[in-house]
Amino acid sequence: MKIVVLAVALLAIAVVLLGVKVLFVKGGKFPSGHVHDIPALRNKNVGCALHDKRN
Repeated sequence: MKIVVLAVALLAIAVVLLGVKVLFVKGGKFPSGHVHDIPALRNKNVGCALHDKRN
């Protein structure tokens, strides 16, 4: 039972730490994970697999 409580506590801490910007900054939001929104990937001409499939 101690392990389950510890695991749940660690997951809760991880979620809070990942969402600090979203939870505590006014107008904060998660960064985009889309390929077209990441300049380093655009510079390397990396495209979205889903977009390529549709065309």
